[in-house]
Amino acid sequence: MATQTSSIAQNLGRVRERIASACARAGRRPDEITIIAVSKTFPPDAIRAAHDAGLRHFGENRVQEFEAKREQVKDFVDSIWHFIGHLQSNKVHRAVHLFDRIDSVDSIHLAEKLDSAALAADKRMPFLIEVRLVRESTKTGVTVEELPALVSAVKRLPCLELRGLMTIPPYFDDPEAARPHFRKLRELRDRVRQRLSASLPVLSMGMSHDFEVAIEEGATEIRIGTALFGERIKH
Repeated sequence: MATQTSSIAQNLGRVRERIASACARAGRRPDEITIIAVSKTFPPDAIRAAHDAGLRHFGENRVQEFEAKREQVKDFVDSIWHFIGHLQSNKVHRAVHLFDRIDSVDSIHLAEKLDSAALAADKRMPFLIEVRLVRESTKTGVTVEELPALVSAVKRLPCLELRGLMTIPPYFDDPEAARPHFRKLRELRDRVRQRLSASLPVLSMGMSHDFEVAIEEGATEIRIGTALFGERIKH
């Protein structure tokens, strides 16, 4: 465990150096950037090591997987647990009880389900809208054209709190190729914010291989898995 903690702490140090360099290029401050440690498929010991290293935001993408881990990390009362996967309607109630934020809402139907579950749990649920910037059959998310209507609709749901937008661009070997996608989400957020008087302070975009470009284009949250934990455990 001590070796794992040291390794993750060293990895985090390198990630923070990369963040600082990207912020310097963009004229931003590193404290504007939140790291979400993508702990999906990693065991509780790895999450504990990341927590010991100072991380407080964690991302999981399967309700059932996190249910199995939750008992072993329940003492992390200062941590924020993000659901970052595609949320199925039949798992909404469980997700509301397990997670502090849902980062992948992509329809009014799902938002309404979340609102009902949050009401039943006497909880106000922050969330992000996932935007699909390219028409790939493997990608989830609301389309650019559908986004304004979804933002308008979710603003009327009393138990939900829309915090911002999230996107996952196609994977490119050259991170620079992702720049137009990150820029497009920022510009889209700015247009929607002005048009609908929605705050939308969060832009969640960028992962281990391309987060510097995302930061340069306005990301406020980055989702980091491999650069912290190493190669992902295959299930």
